[in-house]
Amino acid sequence: MAHSSPLDGRVVLITGAARGIGAHTARLLAARGARVSLTGLEPDRLKALAAELGERHAWFECDVTDQKSVDAAVAATADHFGRIDAVMANAGVAAYGTVRTYDPEAFAHTVDVNLTGAFRTVHAALPHVIERRGYVLIVASLASFTPVAGLAAYAASKAGADSLACALRQEVAHLGVAVGSAHPSWIDTDMVRGAKRDLSSFGEALRHMPPPANSTTSVEKCAAAITAGIERRARRIYVPRTVAGANWLRAVLTGPLADRVAARTTPTLIPRMEEEISALGRSFGAHVRE
Repeated sequence: MAHSSPLDGRVVLITGAARGIGAHTARLLAARGARVSLTGLEPDRLKALAAELGERHAWFECDVTDQKSVDAAVAATADHFGRIDAVMANAGVAAYGTVRTYDPEAFAHTVDVNLTGAFRTVHAALPHVIERRGYVLIVASLASFTPVAGLAAYAASKAGADSLACALRQEVAHLGVAVGSAHPSWIDTDMVRGAKRDLSSFGEALRHMPPPANSTTSVEKCAAAITAGIERRARRIYVPRTVAGANWLRAVLTGPLADRVAARTTPTLIPRMEEEISALGRSFGAHVRE
C-alpha cells in the first residue's frame, strides 16, 4: 500500500510558477497530492500548466512588485481553495551589470522582485498560513552567502531574502508556522541559460568559481530537493547539498582570501563583461521571471 504524503490535500501558493524552478516544483507538489495555486506574470503559461496538472489546481496572474496584485492573487487563492497551507516566494530576476555600470532602475527592480516581492508575498499570505500553522519558503540563493563581481544586485537581494527568512522564522515560531529558505546554486533554467547566451564572460566566470558554483544542476533535481524540503518543513534547502559549505564558510568566502582569488580573473573578466553588457543594450535576459 502506498504511503500518503504530508502534502496530500495541502494548498501551496507559488509565485513565479510559469517556468523554471516554480513550474517544476508545482508538478512535483501536485504529484504528492498538494493542490497548487500557480501565480505569475505569464497567463498563457500558467493556464497551460494548470491544465496539465488538472482541475484540483488553479492559476492567478500576479505581479510581485505590486502589492494590490499580490493581495488579489492571495485572496483569490484562499477563496478558491478555502485555505493556504504553504507559500513559496519564488519569483526572481537577475540584472546584468557591475556596480559601476548598472542601470539604477535595473538594480532597483532586481531588489524589488527578489527581496521586496518576497516580503509582499509572505505579508499577504501570512494570515492564512498562520491559521493553518503552515509553512513559508523563501527562495534565496547560493549568492546569499557568496557575493561575486558582476552579480551585486542579485547577490544583495538574495542575501536580503535569506535575512528576511531568518527574521520571520523567529517572529512566527510561537504561532506554529515554520519558515525555510532555499539556496540553489546555478540551475539550468531559462534565466541561467539566457545569461550564458548573452554574455560569454558569464560562462567563463562560472568555470573559474570554486565548487559548487562552477557547475549547473538540472531544474528537475532542484525542484525535487525543494519539494522534499516543503514536505518536511525544512529550515534550509541547499541545491546541491554542497551549497551548505558556502554557508558554513561565509566569513572565508567574503574575506581577504576570496578577494585575492578573485583578483586572478576579475581584471580581465569584469571589463569584458561590462563591454558585452553595453553592446547587448539591455539589463535583463529574454525571460526575466523564473
